Amino acid sequence: MRRKKLFLLDMDGTIYLDDHVFSGTLPFLQQVQAQGGRYLFLTNNSSRGVSDYVAKLARLGIPASPEDFVTSVDAMISFLERRYGPSEARQKLIYLMGTESFLRQMEEAGFRIVTSLKAAENGGPPEAEYDGTPDILIVGFDRELTFQKLEDASRLLKAGTEYFATNPDWVCPTAWGAVPDCGSICQMLEHATGRRPYFVGKPQPDMVYLALEKTGCVPEDAVLIGDRLYTDIACGVNAGIDTIFVLSGEGRLEDLETSDVRPTYILNEIGEVFGKGTGNGNEA
Repeated sequence: MRRKKLFLLDMDGTIYLDDHVFSGTLPFLQQVQAQGGRYLFLTNNSSRGVSDYVAKLARLGIPASPEDFVTSVDAMISFLERRYGPSEARQKLIYLMGTESFLRQMEEAGFRIVTSLKAAENGGPPEAEYDGTPDILIVGFDRELTFQKLEDASRLLKAGTEYFATNPDWVCPTAWGAVPDCGSICQMLEHATGRRPYFVGKPQPDMVYLALEKTGCVPEDAVLIGDRLYTDIACGVNAGIDTIFVLSGEGRLEDLETSDVRPTYILNEIGEVFGKGTGNGNEA
């Protein structure tokens, strides 16, 4: 680990849980900086913007700037640009099923967004000339979910609209348990319509590729640390970098018995990365 230059960190369940920072988080971050390395935060959570995360980390005493993040929204924007071309992607009418923050991020990137079929049928915002039929449905972790959004999404899926989602996470961990995440919302839509989305965030390798491009590092320089085998660790494996599975969030050791995903290392918590934690790490 002392030879690594880039540490890619999941957030919820890896460096904190709700507003509780794990005891090993700050010593770990300090050690990364002391050895001349860099850390980036990789999150599948599209419900908040980067400015919200910077503010939250500052409140928790964790130093971070906007340049320290790669999000599933970044991955979605990159995916749409690759799929359609940067200009054509911004001509598509997108029905966005997500939070107001997700909406703002996509609009700031130049995409044409509606959040209800009624708005689409009425032509969207006054300044935009939409044809009234969304070309794409995008689903994210929606803390502002309504039944009307579910009905609109179901209508679009039955009509054959292209369908993408930010992440397949079943739950978002909290201090008291868990709440349904984007993957659970998409499964509900699958039961209703028979349609599954293409998931753009972790476990797809795109966020790692964006991080490597951003920092100029090569895969051998990097390690990804996260608490979910099926998203975090699978993302690192798919991108060809080392991974550390921490048991401080959603994931449990017994998950390895039913998963084909194999981390490079297994640790109790992030403070053990440099051998300073309270538990014993194991190489997988």
